[in-house]
Amino acid sequence: MTTTDSIAAPASPASAPSQTDTETALRFITCGSVDDGKSTLIGRLLVDTKAVLQDHLAGVTRGGEADLAQLTDGLQAEREQGITIDVAYRYFATESRKFIIGDAPGHEQYTRNMVTAASSADAAVVLVDATKLDWQRADLALLPQTRRHSLLLNLLRVPSVVFAINKLDAVADAALAYQHIRGALQAFAASAGITPAAIVPISALKGWNVVDTGHQNPGWCGYVGPTLLEILQRLPVTPRETELPLAFPVQWVEKFSASSDTTQGRRIFWGRVATGSVAPGTPVQLLPGGQTAVVAQVFDHARAPKAIAAGHSAGIVLDRELDVSRGDWIVAAPTPAAVVAADDFEDSTPQAAWPTTRELRTTIAWLDDEPLLPGRVYWTLHGHRWVKAKVQRIAERLNIHTLAREDATQLEPNAIGHVDLLLQEPIPATPFAHSRVLGALILVDTASHRTAGAVLVR
Repeated sequence: MTTTDSIAAPASPASAPSQTDTETALRFITCGSVDDGKSTLIGRLLVDTKAVLQDHLAGVTRGGEADLAQLTDGLQAEREQGITIDVAYRYFATESRKFIIGDAPGHEQYTRNMVTAASSADAAVVLVDATKLDWQRADLALLPQTRRHSLLLNLLRVPSVVFAINKLDAVADAALAYQHIRGALQAFAASAGITPAAIVPISALKGWNVVDTGHQNPGWCGYVGPTLLEILQRLPVTPRETELPLAFPVQWVEKFSASSDTTQGRRIFWGRVATGSVAPGTPVQLLPGGQTAVVAQVFDHARAPKAIAAGHSAGIVLDRELDVSRGDWIVAAPTPAAVVAADDFEDSTPQAAWPTTRELRTTIAWLDDEPLLPGRVYWTLHGHRWVKAKVQRIAERLNIHTLAREDATQLEPNAIGHVDLLLQEPIPATPFAHSRVLGALILVDTASHRTAGAVLVR
């Protein structure tokens, strides 16, 4: 009669590998439809893990009851309307792990904020409000925003997705509601290609199965398994793309031309290593110029000389002076690739580590109020480089209700579709499935300067 929807048990502390705080801290977001209890859940996690000061808790307490949602809804408009508008980040920790949690808005018009938060998340908790669904039916339909957010998480390659069925304390038959909603989530996830890390019943308001078990009632809703916090403590962080060739977007150029040392370049190029690693002696190529050089020195954020891997900030000095500006890329140098042809002659044309291209086949989550139309021109941001992009063709649109691909001539606000783009200049873009950093761009309206679309290279 009982069911367990959870991930594998964690290794014992004695056998766990030694990691730094940066590697063990889990960055996750809460998302889902409007009023599903996202802010309340975060408030519950903060309160039950003792991450809220007493005076702060007293400030959101009225009539002896704490309004947990106000612990994250910091904007005046959010408090007045009782909704989440912008992404609010909060921090808490347990004895075994640190957490960075983002409260993403549920309204359709704020989908762009949810996409921004999900793009850097290690995990996501999708809240599902049991009271909004026809939970008596085994073939119940999920809310459109639940489906949309889940699809976006899948497109953004968020490694771990947890479905938390909330407000089961407010339905007449919690066990039946959990069984039917869980079945609907499993069917949807299977058809969308999503593998849930867990499906757990909770009551964010009461605190059941969030940090502690359900109201001191083992087997509540027919569920025997870890609480939501226990699940989060076991989830892996997003692996750094250290196995790929070096890719380093230049964010800032520091000049120290007064130096008398002319055996190397006299500028430091600062940024965050996107993929691979960099160390003195690494042969590199500059994009878009194409010149090659060798790394002379590498500094960390504290200006200590050391090799730097993906995900960390670095300062790079080259062995000679070259024209490098913000937005350029420092990538691994091309490698010779000898291929024996049919005529027994060898073709040793160097193979670029990150080939550049002007033509992109993409998946776009459209976020602007105006529809996306063929022929429109936008600014696109890749790394720190701005390039103009023209919409060549809208190939198809994804129906979030049926998951079917449909012919389309435009993308409406919050729609998801496949779009072909033509760039004014070539960039080292690669499929998002290959690199989460080099395969992601944003489109920005040239007139209003609003973020118009989240772009994933196919």
